[in-house]
Amino acid sequence: MRPTLPLVRTRLSQIISLALLSLAVGPEAYAADAVDLGSVNVSAAAGAYRPKEAAKGTASAIAPTQSSLLATQPQSVITREFIEKSVAPTGDYSAIVNIAPSLSGTAANGPGLSETKTTMRGFKDDQYNITFDGIPWGDTNNPAHHSTSFFPASVIGGAVVERGPGNASNLGFATFGGTINLFSKKPAQEMGYGFTTSFGTWNTRLYSAYYESGRLQNAGDATVQLNYNHLQSDGYLTGNTIKSDNYTVKVQKPLGDATLLTAFASFNDIKYTQNDNGNGPTLAQSAQFGKNYSLNDDPTSFNYTGFNYTTKKTDFAYLRLQSSWGAGWNTDNSLYTYAYDNQTISSTDPTGATAPGTKIGGVGNKDIPGIDKQNKYRVYGDMFKATKQLDAGLARVGIWLEKSDSDRHQYDLDLTKGNIRDPRETKPTPLQQPSVLFDQQSSVTTAQPFAEFEWAAGPGLTVTPGVKFVNITRSVDALINQTTRLPQNASTSYRTTLPFLTINQQLTPALAVYAQYAKGFQIPDLKSFYIANPSQNSSDPQKSTNYQLGIVGKSDRFTWDADLYQIDFTNKYVSNNLTGADAAFVNLGGVTYKGIEAQGTYVIGSGFSVYANGSVNQAKSAETGQTIANAPQMTAALGGLYGAGPWSASLIYKVTGSAHQTEYDATKPADYDYYKVQAYKNADLGVSYSIRNPFLGSKLLKLQLNVFNLLDKQDITSITAGKTRPFDQYLYQVPRSMQISAKADF
Repeated sequence: MRPTLPLVRTRLSQIISLALLSLAVGPEAYAADAVDLGSVNVSAAAGAYRPKEAAKGTASAIAPTQSSLLATQPQSVITREFIEKSVAPTGDYSAIVNIAPSLSGTAANGPGLSETKTTMRGFKDDQYNITFDGIPWGDTNNPAHHSTSFFPASVIGGAVVERGPGNASNLGFATFGGTINLFSKKPAQEMGYGFTTSFGTWNTRLYSAYYESGRLQNAGDATVQLNYNHLQSDGYLTGNTIKSDNYTVKVQKPLGDATLLTAFASFNDIKYTQNDNGNGPTLAQSAQFGKNYSLNDDPTSFNYTGFNYTTKKTDFAYLRLQSSWGAGWNTDNSLYTYAYDNQTISSTDPTGATAPGTKIGGVGNKDIPGIDKQNKYRVYGDMFKATKQLDAGLARVGIWLEKSDSDRHQYDLDLTKGNIRDPRETKPTPLQQPSVLFDQQSSVTTAQPFAEFEWAAGPGLTVTPGVKFVNITRSVDALINQTTRLPQNASTSYRTTLPFLTINQQLTPALAVYAQYAKGFQIPDLKSFYIANPSQNSSDPQKSTNYQLGIVGKSDRFTWDADLYQIDFTNKYVSNNLTGADAAFVNLGGVTYKGIEAQGTYVIGSGFSVYANGSVNQAKSAETGQTIANAPQMTAALGGLYGAGPWSASLIYKVTGSAHQTEYDATKPADYDYYKVQAYKNADLGVSYSIRNPFLGSKLLKLQLNVFNLLDKQDITSITAGKTRPFDQYLYQVPRSMQISAKADF
């Protein structure tokens, strides 16, 4: 049975109504210290929300990325101040977190104008978690993410990049490689509103407005935040236009003196033109039309803009109740839902390797083949955590429950004839539905209980053992399943137990060391069901074993940290390369990841500071000993920061090391070297000038200039292998671009 997804706007209005209804509870006394409202600084797993306020002008207040003295694994805390100063107003979360060591990724259409897949230590996008206010989110076929689809930079209040599985209370489908934790903005204490406008290269326009109620004494000290963000651009790639609207509301309401209710809802609507296989032009196409060639205005071409367009609608909402019950007991519960609806029409081959009319039939036929693709899902979940403060430390237990329903299809089309269904395929025989590549419903359910104890083992010493039990069931009910193109009804459960142990030793008030041993895991991809008999598959998920050591130092003038890591990836899920009833996915081999990372900020004085980070990374196959695909061998960043009086500026230069683009093949060493992207460099400049609002002296008027890729580099950033080498696709660095912004606060 196909899942029915409620209308997004209806769902959003229900959440907003529920949130505003909570204001009617009436005024109550509010104890600011009764509930941890999120001034925390270390681990999202332990309830961390955002870094504590640091004294103005200190290294901790200025640093683009930094760790905490209480950290138990390598991390990079990124503040709202850095986002506003250095990230494109049009940006998404990838533009925020890619400053951190061991992270890399580029937006092929311009900052925030196309999806970016971020790599962490060589782990690709579906091998690590992303959370928002502690809630993990991602696709349901595999836990990958769409960087432009949910949260624009204007609604993100900060981020904590955790390079490791964390503690037992870190939750998600891919604790395998780490977690990128995103957080909503903190509510303001006073009423205010403001507007931002931004104009830039490629006819890029952004309009944003926000409202902060401040604490409403007549509504029990409740706060209301509203945000609207509109983005529109022609994009760097030819024909790749984008138009996006985001609406966000967040309400917080104290209930009594020991409970805080938070309601959050966000709705995103995106329309853009791009080919579904838009991995860049071939060398011949870029030589003829330029490195930014993508789509054109020729209706006889696969690259016609009228044949390649997408609409995405998403929503994300939660109700969170944080309570202090006395006697050291606290609870934190988040009930949430989110949805993704991707409707795409696209031609099938933008490279020119396929001639018009191929497979459609008829002598002299020049029709363009295409697809109608849908990826649509709704997710419901609940996360519950309870803590008890004991003399010996803090005990924490909890459980994560989640259920998702997905409806995916892909149909063959004749685009020339007006998107009519095209029955051109002939395999397998007998063919059930000639024009249907797949029509598939699927679901995922999970229950993950955990327990851990932060043991105060000695002066300044915290030892945290923990354990998490993972139980996941993936089911498919397909009229036509992907790849086999036959009916499929199957279900498989995956279970594992994950141990954790972390240690943090405070050596001095300004110096700490930590160590971590932890198991991570990754849910098997839905493609493991694209065979005749999925019951043949292994039920053991992919796992990682992490060993990490680190040191953190902080003073008013210098904040720094460094770490060493080794990660052993086992149970790699691969096809056994058999056919028919014998086909299966089995666990075989894995990858070993090793590296060293560091980051630091030093305050020179007179408003000047310097920032640097770097990593040396290695990711090699356990079978061949060769470097795996898409794993940069290093990253490095160097920057200068300035802030004094009305002026603020940042200049950050980042290098992403070389990376092979295909898996190693011992029989083709020349090809292995051929598909290798050399190191590429990028420099971003931000300069702003703020003045007091002449009408409201405590508010600001701010003018800002951002220049991206200041040195105008256009090196290759990725290569996608085609049918043959002439049809390989290349993506390049986006050339120099700029955005001029004005922000007024009232």
